[in-house]
Amino acid sequence: MPSKRKICTLILITLCSPTQASLPTVLALGSFDGLHAGHRKVIQSISQDARGIPTVVSFWPHPREVLYGETKLKLDLPSEKKLLLEPLGINQLVLIPFNKELSIMNAETFINNILIETLQAKHIAVGENFRFGRKREGDVTTLQKVCSPAGIDVSIIPILKDSIGRISSSRIREALAEGDLQGAQNLLGRKYSFRGTVKTGKGLGSKIGWPTANLNIDGRKFLPALGVYAAWTYLPNNQSRHASVMNLGPQPTIDPSAPSAIEVHLLDKSINLLGEELIIEPVQRLRIQKKFQDLQSLSHQIKVDAKFAREILNES
Repeated sequence: MPSKRKICTLILITLCSPTQASLPTVLALGSFDGLHAGHRKVIQSISQDARGIPTVVSFWPHPREVLYGETKLKLDLPSEKKLLLEPLGINQLVLIPFNKELSIMNAETFINNILIETLQAKHIAVGENFRFGRKREGDVTTLQKVCSPAGIDVSIIPILKDSIGRISSSRIREALAEGDLQGAQNLLGRKYSFRGTVKTGKGLGSKIGWPTANLNIDGRKFLPALGVYAAWTYLPNNQSRHASVMNLGPQPTIDPSAPSAIEVHLLDKSINLLGEELIIEPVQRLRIQKKFQDLQSLSHQIKVDAKFAREILNES
């Protein structure tokens, strides 16, 4: 019987260390950034195994951030993964703190100390290209070699491909970086979205007839290309959905020196959203940003943007 240790929350990553996990586990191991169809196949292979708590195990932060100082923006933050993992039958997300000490741990020690001893794994699932351990020395063969004598099942899930090639988080990022929301959706198997809390703005949008909600976004989130988008805005508290125009980027006409920002104008709605957490689902990029001659020209263009956004969203 699984122990009654406290199940780690999926919202605060500090509460999701291996030592806080409910045991024993059946686990899917990988970064699973984006939780695309290939990731879901790995996860689903353990989700119905009654020998342990269905668990997703990932590293935090991403190893390349620690080893090479790279900034690795996430398609899904841990709090967002919670909502995506629950329908897959996963009970807990274990985030292994990745540091220099872990980076020099050899693959067999990692399996024995963390997966077998700490997490008491009864079944482990990985993608066929999964690598781990010091200098990425471990692979699926290493995993099978160590787990088989211990009576631990290992599921190796083939890479999922489409007509272009391997479905991957990199391809999703490339699509988003080009403003291709439909391409990203096809790869994700779901619609891309992000969250943000409405903060106080300068009120310049209201002065030209287009009030906006200015969003504070977690800096670790991967965002699509700069531009103006037709988007759906969801209010989590009442689950309502509102057609919107979203501006992602600087304000070349109003304040050229201002940093990039995310502003959302709800079409035909006037709601006080200050302090609210919104979910934004960009649907289609309408245009790239440009500097207009004056505020009147900008206001006219936003009117055109709003018309196109209504047409697009009415069909989505």
